[in-house]
Amino acid sequence: MAIRSIYENGFDEEVRTETNTNQCPECAGWVTTNAVETVCEDCGLVIDEQRIDHGPEWRAYDDEERERTGAPLTAARHDRGLSTEIGRGTDAKGNKLSGKKRRQLARIRREQTRGRWRSKAERNLAHGLGEVRRLASALELSNSMRDQACQLFRSAQNEDLLHGRSIEAIAAASVYGTCRCNGLSRLLGEVSEMALVSESRVANGYKTLNEELGLPAEPISPSMFVPRLASDLECPDEIRQRAQALSEQAEEFGVTTGFHPAGFAAACLYKASCEEDQWLTQADAAIVANVSTATIRSHHDTLTRMVE
Repeated sequence: MAIRSIYENGFDEEVRTETNTNQCPECAGWVTTNAVETVCEDCGLVIDEQRIDHGPEWRAYDDEERERTGAPLTAARHDRGLSTEIGRGTDAKGNKLSGKKRRQLARIRREQTRGRWRSKAERNLAHGLGEVRRLASALELSNSMRDQACQLFRSAQNEDLLHGRSIEAIAAASVYGTCRCNGLSRLLGEVSEMALVSESRVANGYKTLNEELGLPAEPISPSMFVPRLASDLECPDEIRQRAQALSEQAEEFGVTTGFHPAGFAAACLYKASCEEDQWLTQADAAIVANVSTATIRSHHDTLTRMVE
Protein backbone atom coordinates (compact mmCIF):
# COMPACT_ATOMS: atom_id res chain seq x y z
CA MET A 1 0.00 0.00 0.00
CA ALA A 2 2.91 2.35 0.65
CA ILE A 3 4.19 1.79 -2.87
CA ARG A 4 0.72 2.44 -4.28
CA SER A 5 0.42 5.74 -2.36
CA ILE A 6 3.76 6.91 -3.77
CA TYR A 7 2.59 6.33 -7.34
CA GLU A 8 -0.78 7.93 -6.64
CA ASN A 9 0.92 11.08 -5.34
CA GLY A 10 3.20 11.19 -8.41
CA PHE A 11 6.52 11.21 -6.58
CA ASP A 12 8.22 8.82 -9.03
CA GLU A 13 9.17 10.83 -12.12
CA GLU A 14 10.00 7.77 -14.23
CA VAL A 15 6.45 6.41 -14.13
CA ARG A 16 4.45 7.70 -17.11
CA THR A 17 1.29 5.61 -16.76
CA GLU A 18 0.34 5.04 -13.15
CA THR A 19 -2.51 2.58 -13.55
CA ASN A 20 -4.41 0.77 -16.23
CA THR A 21 -7.26 -1.70 -16.48
CA ASN A 22 -4.96 -4.67 -17.10
CA GLN A 23 -3.98 -6.93 -14.26
CA CYS A 24 -0.94 -9.08 -13.74
CA PRO A 25 -1.41 -12.47 -15.44
CA GLU A 26 0.31 -14.22 -12.54
CA CYS A 27 -1.19 -12.67 -9.42
CA ALA A 28 -3.78 -10.19 -10.73
CA GLY A 29 -1.81 -7.48 -8.97
CA TRP A 30 -1.09 -3.78 -9.60
CA VAL A 31 0.59 -3.08 -13.02
CA THR A 32 2.53 0.11 -13.87
CA THR A 33 4.25 1.20 -17.05
CA ASN A 34 7.28 3.49 -17.22
CA ALA A 35 9.59 4.51 -20.08
CA VAL A 36 11.36 1.13 -20.13
CA GLU A 37 9.06 -1.66 -19.01
CA THR A 38 5.66 -2.76 -17.77
CA VAL A 39 5.99 -4.48 -14.38
CA CYS A 40 3.74 -5.86 -11.65
CA GLU A 41 4.24 -4.02 -8.39
CA ASP A 42 3.07 -6.95 -6.29
CA CYS A 43 5.06 -9.92 -7.61
CA GLY A 44 7.69 -8.09 -9.72
CA LEU A 45 6.82 -9.83 -13.02
CA VAL A 46 8.10 -7.93 -16.08
CA ILE A 47 5.20 -8.12 -18.51
CA ASP A 48 6.66 -6.03 -21.35
CA GLU A 49 9.86 -4.09 -21.97
CA GLN A 50 11.07 -1.54 -24.52
CA ARG A 51 14.82 -1.38 -25.11
CA ILE A 52 14.70 1.50 -27.61
CA ASP A 53 15.30 4.88 -26.04
CA HIS A 54 12.88 7.36 -27.59
CA GLY A 55 14.18 10.28 -25.54
CA PRO A 56 16.05 13.32 -26.90
CA GLU A 57 19.57 12.83 -28.23
CA TRP A 58 20.90 16.02 -26.66
CA ARG A 59 22.53 16.32 -23.27
CA ALA A 60 21.84 19.29 -21.01
CA TYR A 61 24.83 20.29 -18.88
CA ASP A 62 23.03 23.40 -17.65
CA ASP A 63 19.65 25.07 -18.02
CA GLU A 64 20.60 27.16 -21.07
CA GLU A 65 22.77 25.15 -23.45
CA ARG A 66 21.87 21.76 -24.91
CA GLU A 67 24.52 19.81 -26.77
CA ARG A 68 24.25 16.89 -29.15
CA THR A 69 25.87 13.60 -28.34
CA GLY A 70 28.55 14.16 -30.97
CA ALA A 71 29.56 16.14 -34.04
CA PRO A 72 28.05 15.09 -37.40
CA LEU A 73 30.10 13.19 -39.92
CA THR A 74 31.98 15.41 -42.34
CA ALA A 75 33.94 14.77 -45.51
CA ALA A 76 36.39 17.53 -44.62
CA ARG A 77 38.46 15.22 -42.39
CA HIS A 78 40.17 11.96 -43.19
CA ASP A 79 38.36 10.08 -40.39
CA ARG A 80 34.97 11.72 -41.04
CA GLY A 81 35.39 13.70 -37.81
CA LEU A 82 35.33 10.69 -35.46
CA SER A 83 38.79 11.11 -33.95
CA THR A 84 39.39 12.45 -30.46
CA GLU A 85 41.76 15.13 -29.24
CA ILE A 86 43.60 15.09 -25.91
CA GLY A 87 43.39 18.46 -24.20
CA ARG A 88 46.19 20.47 -22.63
CA GLY A 89 46.62 22.15 -19.27
CA THR A 90 43.21 21.59 -17.66
CA ASP A 91 40.80 18.74 -17.07
CA ALA A 92 37.14 18.50 -18.08
CA LYS A 93 36.08 20.72 -15.17
CA GLY A 94 38.65 23.42 -15.93
CA ASN A 95 40.97 22.55 -13.06
CA LYS A 96 44.70 22.93 -13.63
CA LEU A 97 46.59 19.68 -14.02
CA SER A 98 49.63 18.77 -12.03
CA GLY A 99 53.04 18.43 -13.61
CA LYS A 100 52.97 14.65 -13.37
CA LYS A 101 49.59 14.51 -15.09
CA ARG A 102 50.70 16.88 -17.87
CA ARG A 103 53.73 14.73 -18.59
CA GLN A 104 51.54 11.65 -18.71
CA LEU A 105 49.12 13.32 -21.13
CA ALA A 106 52.05 14.45 -23.29
CA ARG A 107 53.20 10.82 -23.62
CA ILE A 108 49.65 9.68 -24.42
CA ARG A 109 49.26 12.48 -26.96
CA ARG A 110 52.51 11.48 -28.67
CA GLU A 111 51.42 7.86 -28.97
CA GLN A 112 48.01 8.93 -30.27
CA THR A 113 49.66 11.07 -32.95
CA ARG A 114 51.84 8.15 -34.03
CA GLY A 115 48.90 5.77 -34.31
CA ARG A 116 46.43 8.16 -35.87
CA TRP A 117 47.15 7.09 -39.45
CA ARG A 118 47.07 3.45 -40.43
CA SER A 119 48.95 3.96 -43.72
CA LYS A 120 50.80 6.53 -45.78
CA ALA A 121 47.72 6.94 -47.99
CA GLU A 122 45.67 7.98 -44.97
CA ARG A 123 48.40 10.40 -43.91
CA ASN A 124 48.43 11.95 -47.40
CA LEU A 125 44.64 12.18 -47.31
CA ALA A 126 44.75 14.03 -44.00
CA HIS A 127 47.37 16.45 -45.35
CA GLY A 128 45.43 17.05 -48.57
CA LEU A 129 42.11 17.64 -46.81
CA GLY A 130 43.81 20.05 -44.45
CA GLU A 131 45.13 21.98 -47.45
CA VAL A 132 41.66 22.03 -49.01
CA ARG A 133 40.16 23.42 -45.80
CA ARG A 134 42.85 26.11 -45.66
CA LEU A 135 42.22 27.18 -49.26
CA ALA A 136 38.46 27.22 -48.76
CA SER A 137 38.90 29.46 -45.73
CA ALA A 138 41.32 31.78 -47.55
CA LEU A 139 38.97 32.08 -50.55
CA GLU A 140 35.94 32.55 -48.25
CA LEU A 141 34.03 29.59 -49.65
CA SER A 142 30.96 28.15 -47.96
CA ASN A 143 31.01 24.95 -45.93
CA SER A 144 29.13 23.07 -48.65
CA MET A 145 31.74 24.12 -51.24
CA ARG A 146 34.50 23.06 -48.85
CA ASP A 147 32.92 19.63 -48.37
CA GLN A 148 32.51 19.20 -52.14
CA ALA A 149 36.18 20.05 -52.68
CA CYS A 150 37.21 17.58 -49.97
CA GLN A 151 35.10 14.87 -51.55
CA LEU A 152 36.67 15.62 -54.94
CA PHE A 153 40.16 15.28 -53.46
CA ARG A 154 39.12 12.00 -51.83
CA SER A 155 37.86 10.74 -55.21
CA ALA A 156 41.14 11.75 -56.84
CA GLN A 157 43.10 9.71 -54.29
CA ASN A 158 40.82 6.71 -54.74
CA GLU A 159 41.51 6.84 -58.50
CA ASP A 160 45.30 6.95 -57.87
CA LEU A 161 45.64 10.44 -59.37
CA LEU A 162 48.10 11.60 -56.70
CA HIS A 163 50.97 9.47 -57.94
CA GLY A 164 53.68 11.69 -59.40
CA ARG A 165 51.79 14.88 -58.54
CA SER A 166 51.94 17.34 -55.70
CA ILE A 167 49.33 17.03 -52.95
CA GLU A 168 49.09 20.82 -52.74
CA ALA A 169 48.49 21.08 -56.49
CA ILE A 170 45.71 18.47 -56.47
CA ALA A 171 44.14 20.14 -53.44
CA ALA A 172 44.16 23.50 -55.21
CA ALA A 173 42.81 21.87 -58.37
CA SER A 174 40.00 20.32 -56.33
CA VAL A 175 39.03 23.73 -54.96
CA TYR A 176 39.20 25.33 -58.40
CA GLY A 177 37.22 22.48 -59.96
CA THR A 178 34.52 22.82 -57.31
CA CYS A 179 34.26 26.54 -58.06
CA ARG A 180 33.96 25.79 -61.78
CA CYS A 181 31.27 23.16 -61.23
CA ASN A 182 29.21 25.55 -59.09
CA GLY A 183 29.57 28.50 -61.46
CA LEU A 184 31.61 30.56 -58.96
CA SER A 185 33.89 33.21 -60.44
CA ARG A 186 37.35 32.34 -59.17
CA LEU A 187 40.44 32.80 -61.31
CA LEU A 188 43.04 30.06 -61.56
CA GLY A 189 45.70 32.56 -60.52
CA GLU A 190 43.85 33.41 -57.31
CA VAL A 191 43.66 29.79 -56.26
CA SER A 192 47.29 29.09 -57.13
CA GLU A 193 48.40 32.21 -55.25
CA MET A 194 46.67 31.03 -52.09
CA ALA A 195 48.00 27.51 -52.60
CA LEU A 196 51.60 28.73 -52.91
CA VAL A 197 52.18 26.57 -56.00
CA SER A 198 52.66 27.59 -59.60
CA GLU A 199 49.65 28.23 -61.78
CA SER A 200 50.82 25.69 -64.33
CA ARG A 201 50.83 22.89 -61.75
CA VAL A 202 47.32 23.77 -60.61
CA ALA A 203 46.15 23.90 -64.24
CA ASN A 204 47.73 20.50 -64.89
CA GLY A 205 46.01 19.07 -61.80
CA TYR A 206 42.64 20.48 -62.84
CA LYS A 207 43.09 19.07 -66.34
CA THR A 208 43.78 15.65 -64.85
CA LEU A 209 40.70 15.82 -62.60
CA ASN A 210 38.52 16.98 -65.47
CA GLU A 211 39.68 14.21 -67.81
CA GLU A 212 39.76 11.32 -65.34
CA LEU A 213 36.72 12.15 -63.20
CA GLY A 214 34.57 13.90 -65.82
CA LEU A 215 33.77 17.06 -63.88
CA PRO A 216 30.50 18.78 -64.85
CA ALA A 217 32.28 22.12 -65.22
CA GLU A 218 30.50 24.86 -67.13
CA PRO A 219 32.30 27.27 -69.49
CA ILE A 220 33.26 30.54 -67.86
CA SER A 221 31.53 33.59 -69.33
CA PRO A 222 32.42 37.28 -68.78
CA SER A 223 28.98 37.96 -67.29
CA MET A 224 29.94 35.76 -64.31
CA PHE A 225 32.79 38.12 -63.40
CA VAL A 226 30.95 41.44 -63.79
CA PRO A 227 29.28 41.54 -60.31
CA ARG A 228 32.48 40.59 -58.53
CA LEU A 229 34.71 43.06 -60.40
CA ALA A 230 32.13 45.79 -59.97
CA SER A 231 32.16 45.16 -56.24
CA ASP A 232 35.96 45.32 -56.14
CA LEU A 233 35.95 48.60 -58.08
CA GLU A 234 33.02 50.01 -56.04
CA CYS A 235 31.10 50.85 -59.21
CA PRO A 236 27.58 52.32 -58.99
CA ASP A 237 24.58 50.17 -59.81
CA GLU A 238 23.97 51.78 -63.18
CA ILE A 239 27.51 50.97 -64.35
CA ARG A 240 27.22 47.39 -63.14
CA GLN A 241 23.88 46.89 -64.86
CA ARG A 242 25.14 48.41 -68.11
CA ALA A 243 28.29 46.27 -68.00
CA GLN A 244 26.17 43.18 -67.38
CA ALA A 245 24.03 44.01 -70.41
CA LEU A 246 27.13 44.58 -72.57
CA SER A 247 28.68 41.26 -71.53
CA GLU A 248 25.48 39.31 -72.20
CA GLN A 249 25.08 41.02 -75.58
CA ALA A 250 28.69 40.18 -76.47
CA GLU A 251 28.10 36.55 -75.52
CA GLU A 252 25.05 36.39 -77.78
CA PHE A 253 27.06 37.77 -80.70
CA GLY A 254 29.89 35.33 -80.01
CA VAL A 255 32.62 37.96 -79.75
CA THR A 256 33.85 36.65 -76.37
CA THR A 257 35.10 33.34 -77.75
CA GLY A 258 38.78 32.83 -76.99
CA PHE A 259 39.05 35.90 -74.77
CA HIS A 260 39.99 36.07 -71.11
CA PRO A 261 36.58 36.21 -69.34
CA ALA A 262 37.70 38.40 -66.44
CA GLY A 263 39.52 40.76 -68.79
CA PHE A 264 36.48 41.09 -71.04
CA ALA A 265 34.26 41.72 -67.98
CA ALA A 266 36.64 44.48 -66.85
CA ALA A 267 36.48 45.97 -70.36
CA CYS A 268 32.67 45.98 -70.11
CA LEU A 269 32.88 47.89 -66.85
CA TYR A 270 35.30 50.36 -68.41
CA LYS A 271 33.03 50.82 -71.41
CA ALA A 272 29.99 51.34 -69.17
CA SER A 273 31.86 53.91 -67.07
CA CYS A 274 32.82 55.84 -70.19
CA GLU A 275 29.17 55.94 -71.27
CA GLU A 276 28.12 57.20 -67.84
CA ASP A 277 30.95 59.78 -67.71
CA GLN A 278 32.40 58.14 -64.63
CA TRP A 279 35.77 57.57 -66.31
CA LEU A 280 37.04 54.44 -64.63
CA THR A 281 40.72 54.15 -65.50
CA GLN A 282 42.04 51.30 -67.60
CA ALA A 283 44.74 50.61 -65.01
CA ASP A 284 42.21 50.06 -62.21
CA ALA A 285 40.13 47.73 -64.38
CA ALA A 286 43.24 45.81 -65.44
CA ILE A 287 44.46 45.36 -61.85
CA VAL A 288 41.25 43.78 -60.52
CA ALA A 289 41.03 41.46 -63.56
CA ASN A 290 44.73 40.56 -63.44
CA VAL A 291 45.28 41.52 -67.09
CA SER A 292 47.20 44.25 -68.89
CA THR A 293 45.86 47.63 -69.96
CA ALA A 294 46.42 46.61 -73.59
CA THR A 295 43.87 43.82 -73.09
CA ILE A 296 41.34 46.32 -71.73
CA ARG A 297 41.86 48.62 -74.74
CA SER A 298 41.53 45.76 -77.21
CA HIS A 299 38.28 44.51 -75.66
CA HIS A 300 37.00 48.09 -75.42
CA ASP A 301 37.47 48.51 -79.19
CA THR A 302 35.58 45.24 -79.75
CA LEU A 303 32.70 46.46 -77.61
CA THR A 304 32.65 49.80 -79.42
CA ARG A 305 32.37 48.11 -82.82
CA MET A 306 29.64 45.81 -81.46
CA VAL A 307 27.55 48.67 -80.10
CA GLU A 308 27.92 50.72 -83.29
